[in-house]
Amino acid sequence: MDEDAFWQLIEDSKPTEPDPDADLLADTLTERLARSPLSQVVGFAEQLSWALYRLDRKEYGHDLGGDAFLYTRAAVVAAGRTEFDSVLRDPVAFTPYATDLIWAESLLYTPDRAYERITGEEWDRDTRYSYESCSNIEGWADSPAGPADGGELQRR
Repeated sequence: MDEDAFWQLIEDSKPTEPDPDADLLADTLTERLARSPLSQVVGFAEQLSWALYRLDRKEYGHDLGGDAFLYTRAAVVAAGRTEFDSVLRDPVAFTPYATDLIWAESLLYTPDRAYERITGEEWDRDTRYSYESCSNIEGWADSPAGPADGGELQRR
C-alpha cells in the first residue's frame, strides 16, 4: 500500500456522524482491511507507523506524556491527509490536539485486528518505523528527556 492509497482508505472510511475518538473510523478500517489481501494490512501498518513517526517530534510533544502524545498523533492521522500535512507544515496546528486531548487510540489497533480476522492469529507486528513516543531520535535530537513524563526512547 502506498501513501496515496493509505490516505484514500482513511478518507473513504470516515463516518458521516461525529466520531470524537475515531472509534467508528477504526471499526470501518478494520472491516475493509479484513476483506483485503494480507499485504494490504501490512502496508496499512507500515504507512500508519510512518505517519505517526513523522509526527514524533519535540515541537509537537514537549508538553505531553508518552501515551497522550501517541494518541494525539493518531488523532491527527485520523483527521486525514489535509490535516496531517497542515500539522507537518505548522506545528501550531497540533495545539488543539494537545490542549483538548483529542485522541484516536483505536486507530493504532486497526491493522492488528484486521490481521487477526484474516489469519486467526495475533500479529507480532514489527514495522519499519516505531510509532511509540520518542522513537524518532532525530525529532527529539536536542530534547534528551522526551515527552513531559520523561519517557525513554523506545524501540520496537
